[in-house]
Amino acid sequence: MVNVVAAHCSFLQWLMKITAGVKPYTVEIHPGTHMRFWVPSYAISSPNLVSKPKKPVVVLLHGFCGDGIMTWQFQVASLSKHYAVYVPDFLFFGGSFTDRPNRSLEFQAECLAVGLEKLRVEKCVLVGFSYGGMVAFKMAEMYPDMVYGMVISGAVVAIKESIIMEIVNGVGFSSCSEMLMPMTVDGVKGLLSLGIHKNISFPNRFHNDFLKVCAQVIQQ
Repeated sequence: MVNVVAAHCSFLQWLMKITAGVKPYTVEIHPGTHMRFWVPSYAISSPNLVSKPKKPVVVLLHGFCGDGIMTWQFQVASLSKHYAVYVPDFLFFGGSFTDRPNRSLEFQAECLAVGLEKLRVEKCVLVGFSYGGMVAFKMAEMYPDMVYGMVISGAVVAIKESIIMEIVNGVGFSSCSEMLMPMTVDGVKGLLSLGIHKNISFPNRFHNDFLKVCAQVIQQ
């Protein structure tokens, strides 16, 4: 039986190339660490030839659930009309990986900045959702000359553990890790309910296929 989430991801990647004029490109940050970006198609004329962006740069940073294109699929085509849109997958998400054990915001921000520099991006506006917003704040702190604006949604710079646990327990989870890395259909429903503005009802098969896709990414 076809995994509908995997099929949608494949279709979405094709659609982004056709309608938004972006394509995937993997940047080696350093040996053992690679970050995948969706970049303007004109910017990559060959594997070793990268051009400067021709428009003001907007970098879309995804949240903890999903990868870059899955999170921003409805915004990329629209923004590409006026901006050079770059959409990274954070390390440990989507097509990005590292053999280093570092899981900090500083490491994500450092790798993001290095990747953008290698893509010849000098200045950009960061648009971050949830976890992506937290990385954006850290990158702006570490690389102020590169970041000249931010748009942040659903993210905080600092929050007390008691407030976090109140939110986590309020949606039926016992810990942050259980909420952010669900292992059951009900867990996926609870996580998506926090990240989707409208209460959209999906069949259980969708949530089960989502779990299978996430498990494959983790194994890779």
